[in-house]
Amino acid sequence: MNIPFVSFEPMHKEIEDEILNKFKEVYEKNWFIQGEEVKKFEEEFAEFCGAKYCIGCGNGLDALYLILRGYDIGTGDEVIVPSNTYIATALAVSYVGAKPVFVEPNLSTYNVNAGLIEKAITNKTKAIIAVHLYGQPADMDEINKIAKKYNLKVIEDSAQAHGALYKGKKVGNLGDASGFSFYPGKNLGALGDAGAVVTNNKELADKIRAIENYGSDKKYHHIYKGTNSRLDEVQAAFLRIKLRSLDKWNEERRKIARKYIDGINNSKIIKPVEVDYAKHVWHLFVVRTEQRNEFEKHLNDNGIGTTIHYPVPMHLQPAYEELKIDKGSLPLAEKISSEVISLPMWYGMKDEEINYVIETINNWR
Repeated sequence: MNIPFVSFEPMHKEIEDEILNKFKEVYEKNWFIQGEEVKKFEEEFAEFCGAKYCIGCGNGLDALYLILRGYDIGTGDEVIVPSNTYIATALAVSYVGAKPVFVEPNLSTYNVNAGLIEKAITNKTKAIIAVHLYGQPADMDEINKIAKKYNLKVIEDSAQAHGALYKGKKVGNLGDASGFSFYPGKNLGALGDAGAVVTNNKELADKIRAIENYGSDKKYHHIYKGTNSRLDEVQAAFLRIKLRSLDKWNEERRKIARKYIDGINNSKIIKPVEVDYAKHVWHLFVVRTEQRNEFEKHLNDNGIGTTIHYPVPMHLQPAYEELKIDKGSLPLAEKISSEVISLPMWYGMKDEEINYVIETINNWR
């Protein structure tokens, strides 16, 4: 049996007619930037998150960059970033001229360890970026408590957690602002690159809307040195269709994850944990083993697709050599990067496929 790491086919088959009809509709309107589809998607996604404002943008990295720009965070400032996440989180900080300060994760959740944040704060710290990694919300009450004590902004990186809940509340509405990615592989994915900022702060929303549109508050009037990062009509139209099915698709992921957790029984494999306060949406199902290379080969040889999220921690990437963080300085990030492997997780997986993955894992010795 061959099981790809990810497949969009079952999901896209269900909505194919809607997508093609909507594309024809947008195509025939001949209005492709800043039109009705974007406006409606922003309204609908803000409502989905339980927030007041949504500003569509080009991608998830831009969403974080725009939030930092909106708060005037820049050269000489520091921003707390988890040591275990995708590099885009740190790149956004670098792009505004600030310095990412890495804080180690909790080994059971892979999210930032809130108990370690305070000792990383200096008089240069301006914000904490809380990543909801793999689809599980970070410990937001503790993070917000620390931020309030030191007067810091809390920025959610919700790129992997569309629809996840923290104590009954949707991510995107747990801090000062949140950045989302709609990369095609996300739980809510466009058919190309796309992103959004979600916030309850009107002043911030207005500023970001201007910055992403060449710094313009009205046509040919520029109040900031802005950029070009706009969500286009075609992607917004597709996202509106997909948003209506997101809760169903997330619930399917939760069922697959439950089968994996209940079925995988191999002493060499460390399974993920869903914490009591969270409703995980399982963007990724990540296990750990000290013999990852052998395990990966076993799965791949048996037709099971895998990916590693992420094989090299940020502080050891050539891009961040200037931070001069030696190997061994962030041992948990390094341990995670050497042991994690992601299993197939996608809407439409059949029971026989899920069971085959479980049996193949349990047969590994």
